[in-house]
Amino acid sequence: MADPATYRPAPGEIPTSPGVYRFRDEHGRVIYVGKAKNLRARLSSYFQDVANLHHRTQTMVTTAASVEWTVVGTEVEALALEYTWIKEFDPRFNVKYRDDKSYPYLAVTMGEEFPRAQVMRGAKRPGTRYFGPYGHAWAIRETLDLLLRVFPVRTCSAGVFKRAHQTGRPCLLGYIDKCSAPCVGRITPEDHKALAEDFCDFMAGDTQRFVKRLERKMREAAAAMEYEAAARLRDDLGALQRATEKNAVVLGDATDADVFALAGDELEAAVQVFHVRGGRIRGQRGWIVEKVEDVTDAELVEHLLQQVYGAAEEAAAVDARTGAGARGGARDVVPREVLVPVLPPDTDQVTTWLTGLRGARVDVRVPQRGDKKELAATVRTNAEHALALHRTRRAGDLTTRSLALREIQEALDLDTAPLRIECYDVSHNQGTYQVASMVVFEDGLARKSEYRHFTIRGPEGDGARDDTAAMHEVISRRFKRYVADRSHSGEVEMDLEADEVGGGADAADREAERAAAVAGYVPRSGEVDPETPTDRRARFAYPPNLVVVDGGPPQVAAAARALAELGVDDVALCGLAKRLEEVWLPGEDYPVILQRSSEGLYLLQRVRDEAHRFAISQHRRKRSKGMTASALDDVPGLGPARKAALLKHFGSVKRLRAASAEEIATVPGMGARTAQAVVAALADGGTTSAPGAATDTPVTDAATVRP
Repeated sequence: MADPATYRPAPGEIPTSPGVYRFRDEHGRVIYVGKAKNLRARLSSYFQDVANLHHRTQTMVTTAASVEWTVVGTEVEALALEYTWIKEFDPRFNVKYRDDKSYPYLAVTMGEEFPRAQVMRGAKRPGTRYFGPYGHAWAIRETLDLLLRVFPVRTCSAGVFKRAHQTGRPCLLGYIDKCSAPCVGRITPEDHKALAEDFCDFMAGDTQRFVKRLERKMREAAAAMEYEAAARLRDDLGALQRATEKNAVVLGDATDADVFALAGDELEAAVQVFHVRGGRIRGQRGWIVEKVEDVTDAELVEHLLQQVYGAAEEAAAVDARTGAGARGGARDVVPREVLVPVLPPDTDQVTTWLTGLRGARVDVRVPQRGDKKELAATVRTNAEHALALHRTRRAGDLTTRSLALREIQEALDLDTAPLRIECYDVSHNQGTYQVASMVVFEDGLARKSEYRHFTIRGPEGDGARDDTAAMHEVISRRFKRYVADRSHSGEVEMDLEADEVGGGADAADREAERAAAVAGYVPRSGEVDPETPTDRRARFAYPPNLVVVDGGPPQVAAAARALAELGVDDVALCGLAKRLEEVWLPGEDYPVILQRSSEGLYLLQRVRDEAHRFAISQHRRKRSKGMTASALDDVPGLGPARKAALLKHFGSVKRLRAASAEEIATVPGMGARTAQAVVAALADGGTTSAPGAATDTPVTDAATVRP
C-alpha cells in the first residue's frame, strides 16, 4: 500500500488548464482516469489527509504509485478524451457498466456495396446503421419480414450472396419478391443502396412519407383499373402499418428522445434508457453500474452519457470518410432530446459535445411535466425492478465467488486471495498444429478481452517436441513481457497472435492510436504522451496472482522452470490434472486434494475448462486452414497467390474439385495448363496434408498427451 505523499507532484508543476489525468499502480497499469476544468485544483484534492477522503478514494490513492496528466484546449475535449481513455484502459476504479443482457439490434451495413439488413449483437461497427435495441431477436425478424414487402433489401449472408451470383439463380426470397436480388443483377448497386437508405429512413421514424407514397400509388392504380397492382399496394400499406403499430405511441410524432432513469444506493445502481423515435419506443436497454469511485447521481449521469454516446464520435468520423450512413450516422444515435433524472455537473459542456456529435442542437434536461415526465417515471419503475432482480441474483453469486477464492487461498497457502487467475493449455493433433491458450479470470469471472492464444514454434521453428516443452515456451513468452516492464529494460516481443475477442497486443496498439486521434488533443511540453510504450505494454504486463496449467507434475515443473529462469518469484503456480481433479504444486510429491463439493475446486475446473475450450477452438481453426490449403500444395505451377485466388473464387476445395478445367481457367492469373493440372491433382484424390492432419485422431491437450 503506497503513501500518496511519495508520488505527489509539486503544486507548481500542475497546470491550471483543463485536462485529463491518470493514476497508475506499481505495475504501470492505469487504475483511474478523470477530467478536470482545473487540473491543479482537482489533483490537489486527492493529496489531502487520507483520513478525510471517501473510503473508495482512499483505496484508489493508496493503490496508485504515480499520477500523470494531459492538457487539452477545452472542457469538451477533456470530456471526449476521458471517454476514450476509459474505454482503452478499462481502469478498475472508474464506474463500471455491465449490460444486464446482450441486446440485439436491427443493423443495415451501409458501408457495403450491397447493404444487408440483419440482426446484430455486440460492439457497433463503422459504416453500419443500427436500430433498437430490441428485447428479442424474433421481434426484429418479424418486423423485417413485414418491411421486406416494401423495401426488398438484401438479407442473405456473404456466402449465400456469392453462391447465387456464381450460379445466376437467386435465393427463395428473390423468387417471392422479398429481395430485389442484386446478386443476379435485377437491380443496380446504386438503386439497391437507395432502397436501403429508404428502409433506414423508415426505421428512423420517417414513416408518413412512405405511407402517403403507397396510398397515392394505390389510388393511381385503382383509377387506371390495375386492380391487381392496387391490391398488392394495399397489402404493402398494411404491412407498413402493422410494422409501425408494433411500437407503442408515447409522445408526439415529431419527438426524438432518449429517456434515462437511475435507481440504486451507494454501491451500485440500475440504469434504464428508453429510445423514442418518431414518438414511439423503438428500443429499451439497461445496465448495472458498480460505483467503484465516489460519484454523485449528477456525475453518474455524465459518465452514463459518455458510455451511451461516446462511440458515436468515432463511428461518425469513419462514416464521414467512407460515405456510409451519410443520411443517418450520428443522428440515429444522438436524438434531439436527452431526458435525464438529474443534470450533469457540466451541462453546457455535455450539451456542446452532444450537439457536435449530432450536427444539430441537442437539449439535455430534466422533464418537469406532461407526457415526458410520466414516461420518465415509467423508465424509473423499470430501473427499480431491474435493480431488485440484480440484487437477488448477485447476492448468491458474489458470496459463492468470494468463498471459492478464499478456499483456493487456504488450500494453496497464498498470502492473499487470487483475484487474477491465468490458466494455460496446449492443444495439438499428434504433434501438428500446436497452439496454446491463455484465459484470464478476475474476481472469479471470465475476462475475455484479456484472452490470448499462442502458436507453438519450438527451438527450430517446427513446434515443440512434447507438451512440457510447449508449456515452457508459452510461460516464458508470456512472462518475458512482464519482466521487461517490471525492470524497464526495454521492449520484448510478445509473440502473440490475434486473440479470439480483441485482436491481441497489436489491436491494443491500434486502439490506443485511434483513440488518441479521435480525442484530437495535443500534448504540451513536459506532459505525458498517451502513446508512450508504457501505455501500450501495461495492459498485458499486469501480473496474475495465480497461474494454473492444465496438467500434472510434468507441466507444473515446466512452468516452474520457465518462471525461475526469468526470475519471477511473486506469482503462485499450480496444475489441475483431469484424471482425479488433483491440484499439483511445484516440487511437491503429493497433490492437494480439494473436496468434490468445494467451490474452490469448481472455480479451478471452470478456469481449466475455459482454457481447454479456447485452445481447441484455435487449434481447429488452424488445422482447418492448413488442411484446406494443403489439398493444392503439390500442383506444379500453383503458388500461394494463385492458390488464394482459387479458394476465394470457388469458396472451398469441394466446389473447386467439382469445377471443370475451363471454369478454373477463367480465374484471373490461371492458364489452361495450370487449370488442367489442378483438375488432375484433385481428381487423383489429391488431399495431401501435413503429417497427422488427415487422421481421425481426436484433438488432445496437455493433460492427456504424453511424450
